[in-house]
Amino acid sequence: MTSPTLFTLPHRHGIPDYDAGWIAPTVALDTSVHTALASAGPVAFGVSGGKDGGVAAYQTIRYLDAIGHRGKRLLVHSDLGRIEWASSLPNCQALARQLRLELLVVRREQGDMISRWQERWNCSVARYQAMDCVKLIMPWSSAQNRFCTSELKSAIIARGLVEAFPNQFILSVSGIRAEESKKRAGMPISAPNERLLRKKKGTDGLDWNPILAYTLNDVWQTHHHAGLPIHEAYATYGSSRVSCCFCVLGMADWETSIQCPDNHAAYRELVALEIRSGFSFTENRWLGDLRPSLLSESACTALRQAKQRSLQRQRLERGIPPHLLYVEGWPLVIPTDKEAVFLGKLRMQVAELGGFTPMLTDPAAILGEFVRRKSVHEQKQSQKAGQEARQAARAARRRPSRVVAIANAQVPQPGLEGIPPAQQVTKNEAVRSPSYQPAMVPFA
Repeated sequence: MTSPTLFTLPHRHGIPDYDAGWIAPTVALDTSVHTALASAGPVAFGVSGGKDGGVAAYQTIRYLDAIGHRGKRLLVHSDLGRIEWASSLPNCQALARQLRLELLVVRREQGDMISRWQERWNCSVARYQAMDCVKLIMPWSSAQNRFCTSELKSAIIARGLVEAFPNQFILSVSGIRAEESKKRAGMPISAPNERLLRKKKGTDGLDWNPILAYTLNDVWQTHHHAGLPIHEAYATYGSSRVSCCFCVLGMADWETSIQCPDNHAAYRELVALEIRSGFSFTENRWLGDLRPSLLSESACTALRQAKQRSLQRQRLERGIPPHLLYVEGWPLVIPTDKEAVFLGKLRMQVAELGGFTPMLTDPAAILGEFVRRKSVHEQKQSQKAGQEARQAARAARRRPSRVVAIANAQVPQPGLEGIPPAQQVTKNEAVRSPSYQPAMVPFA
């Protein structure tokens, strides 16, 4: 890695000025991280092109160099496809060149983020037709259902790291900071990453959050002092974050994202799915309202019609009796004849509004489907209860013959087969010390 160089960012969009007296916080460490690093295992830095991931990589590499870490290091970027800023991958490539690290780029084989939302809508229609759900399900991810992060980032990155580092214990670094939200403020310094636990590949690993205690000013001062590449989303357009150019959780940055011409094609595709599905991009706002001037006249007309269809669908669905709505173990009850007639009419109207073929609209067919599904669920519950009872009986028979050595016991850790003892990090070690306070050291 090259030595730090002074670099002055443009004074705009809330980026603070260079502070010559700033002192960098140390990276956050705990016992699990110390143990993993002592075994010289690989360290992978997740980067999106944003400010935090680059700083986490830079500052952690400085620490690894200082302690003489000899393990392999690389940057890993999950390419989200059309929804991603066009300059994100080039920014990651520039960071890799500066840090002199390999950049591993991973992608979802079945399609990008926009494709995933489109597929989800197709599945939603099919599930509604088959009566797998009572209400239509929106195509979008949300704060309660962040499959965008889990499927397009976390799972894809973990799969790439398992392939890259077989038979090793992997540290996966991210740029999460406690200052960003209450949820992140409660996150530990490290935690087991179950997606890295693959017995056939002999891998296991931890998520490590080394800049958990960094403030936003610490991040920008690192950029100032180190000359790290800065994404155009910050420097040119004033965004507060970088990932998807239009994020279901980041409405505050929509206005900055739409200013970039590279994002207009993705904008039109997302609005097209709003129109097709009748679901707004977020619960309280239609993305199509952001910049109607970028849409054709026919698209604007179709958007107005989609909003009307959405209101009609919601009004119809409010009439569904609460005891028939989907919950875990659904269906809990069989509808009455009157309720089955209501559901049949509702399903025909919802299908007409959605522009797809109605199925299972006959009251008798609806009652039969409810009876079938309830019977299947009860059978599964009975089988599960029987299996649990048999397992408990077997455990009770074994218990008297077991000898448990309490003092100085060496208890094998599940899932660590094939990993040398020096590399083993037990899952209960990954706890954050509540008294942790980062020490301050000169940036040199």
